[in-house]
Amino acid sequence: MEKHYQIVVVGGGFAGAAAAISAARMGKNVLLIEKYNCLGGAAVYDLVNPFMGNWTHDPENGGVLVDLSRGLFTEIVDRLDRLGGKSTVCGITFSEEILKYVLNTMAIESGVQLLYQTYVTAVNKEGDRIRSLTVSNVSGSCEIEADCFIDATGDANLAYLARCPYRVGREGDGLCQPMTLCFRLGNVKIPPKSDYKTRINRLYREYQAEGKIKNPRENILVFPTLLDSVLHFNTTRVVKLDPTNAEDVTRAEIIAREQVFELYNFLRENFEEFRDSVLLSTGMQIGARESRMIDGEYVLTQEDLLAFSKFEDSIAVCNYDIDIHSPDGSGTSHYYFPDGQYYGIPYRCLLPKKANNLLVAGRCISATHEAQASVRIMPTCCNLGEAAGVAAALAVENSVAPREIDVNRLQSILRANGAKLD
Repeated sequence: MEKHYQIVVVGGGFAGAAAAISAARMGKNVLLIEKYNCLGGAAVYDLVNPFMGNWTHDPENGGVLVDLSRGLFTEIVDRLDRLGGKSTVCGITFSEEILKYVLNTMAIESGVQLLYQTYVTAVNKEGDRIRSLTVSNVSGSCEIEADCFIDATGDANLAYLARCPYRVGREGDGLCQPMTLCFRLGNVKIPPKSDYKTRINRLYREYQAEGKIKNPRENILVFPTLLDSVLHFNTTRVVKLDPTNAEDVTRAEIIAREQVFELYNFLRENFEEFRDSVLLSTGMQIGARESRMIDGEYVLTQEDLLAFSKFEDSIAVCNYDIDIHSPDGSGTSHYYFPDGQYYGIPYRCLLPKKANNLLVAGRCISATHEAQASVRIMPTCCNLGEAAGVAAALAVENSVAPREIDVNRLQSILRANGAKLD
């Protein structure tokens, strides 16, 4: 393995995979470091499914549907579709196994060098410039140098190790949105036009009121999958624990698994449709909606979103609702954008302070608790990663810091690749 690369990306979720692929397609020497054994991030490790909607109906053009997450994300979805790994029964439902294959293939075709099952343990800086990363894996520990780095870890781990300023959770108390362990039940027998969701939630609330259910979530959230007899549950809820604290995360995993069995037994014991159901799988790790967010050159706010703000340096657009699962316990608040309305995400939100050759992409960009609740979905993270990868390539190409690149050139390349920016 080489010891010096033009660009090193850490984290192989949608943001990291898109960043690495887009930078490599611009002819750059790119290494992608991932702590597990495949690409896909929350979609494959946390079983987050389906892709949440990032589209709108244009009222001035006959209500035509407008996709806001285009570019590389569209290519990924198209490849999923061609391989039979996509359904539109509920948003865009997908096969995790086919997604792993698609992202792996795209990375290799683009010339990305992959390094799986590897952890970054230290960031080595000279002033405000990152010189190298210390990584550990089955081969031992070594240093890897690069001209430019991209943090796509979701938790801003690289920025944290580089001593960049950051925030955790909401203003005031620092609490984050709840962590959730998704799970799947198989051999479920749902007859056509069944009202099982209504019946389940009615009894669920009764059980909660009687103290028979410990899960604080206000309802059971369930989605279809690509298989008729398999249902996907995004409904465990662990609150008031810190997703950046290892002991808290361990407690969260234990609590969430107890909630999985609580819900599984509740369904089997009370509903004929689930009488013979089987617990097929749980996420390989608990999912965190929110953790660290960098302090960037610009902080995206709820006010920006509500004003449908567009920016001169927009590198992605979004209209996923401001979807806040209560950090305190029960309840989920929503703000849904009107048809035809969306907001832009400035390039400056990807630029952390105190590290002049680092970009950040994904749910840990510079945003407030409320704004991050909308930005955090996988299609938007993919757009942010694509922008970060192109920006890093331009920085290397022109021997400048990422904050010094020609943003108009960045936007031109993204548009040529199919992205919607305005």
